[in-house]
Amino acid sequence: MLPARFLKLSLLRRLGTARAAGVPPPWQTRQFPVRGYQPRGYSTGGSSKYDRPMRQFAEENESNSQPVIYYIVPSAILAFVGLATYVHYNDERRAVPLGKQAQQTSIPKRCTTNRPAIGGPFKLYDTENNVVTESKLRGNWTLMYFGYTSSPDVGPKEVEKIADVVKLLESKYDIKIKPLFVTLDPQRDSPAQLKAYLSEFDPRITGLTGSVDAIRQMAQEYRIFFKKVGEVGQDYIVESSHNMYLLDPCLETVRCFGAEYKASDLAEAITTEIQKASNSAAK
Repeated sequence: MLPARFLKLSLLRRLGTARAAGVPPPWQTRQFPVRGYQPRGYSTGGSSKYDRPMRQFAEENESNSQPVIYYIVPSAILAFVGLATYVHYNDERRAVPLGKQAQQTSIPKRCTTNRPAIGGPFKLYDTENNVVTESKLRGNWTLMYFGYTSSPDVGPKEVEKIADVVKLLESKYDIKIKPLFVTLDPQRDSPAQLKAYLSEFDPRITGLTGSVDAIRQMAQEYRIFFKKVGEVGQDYIVESSHNMYLLDPCLETVRCFGAEYKASDLAEAITTEIQKASNSAAK
């Protein structure tokens, strides 16, 4: 074997020869040339927005789009106005004037439903010259009849029927109603005339009279037909529809009875309606 120093000298000679030839030593890291990277599909010289870098394209989109607040604020204002209008409308429907609130507390809930097509407000006078309005009839069942004291035949029979019905209801069914006689001849039926006429049948029958306009208005509200015929001075006959109306405590027209009803049939029909209303109110 060669001595170590000869091996060392041989190695140094080889290194010197390699350096002279430009070859790097084996322990030195080999360096490669760096190539520039150019992305495919994009160029800096194109005019289309798709050829520009993505960053520049995003910046242009942000500059052209409007902030979201421009859409949120108008929508919120419209929603608030709509909600305020709805609440205000419902508050007006639920509101009760102070003047009417005290009156409605004593009226049953059934009285605040739909009003009937027959009936309405009125202001007349009884046989004692006291003012009678529709409010004074509330709370009682009422049997109302339109006639006149000078009626030759049908009128007296209907008034007599009313008197018999009142007696039957009290004695047989233990029911009390308010009988009411409204004259269609206010020019001749004064309060004193009504009192004298009705007392011959039953003093519990209340007679009502008033001005010609007031009687005509009430007759129209209750769909009563009447007119003068054969008028010679103060002598004339009043043609009319002989109808009786049964009014409940809320002044709603429950039934209409014609002249063909007998007193017994009328009393039974009135009892049926009163019992029906009582059962409905109990539910």
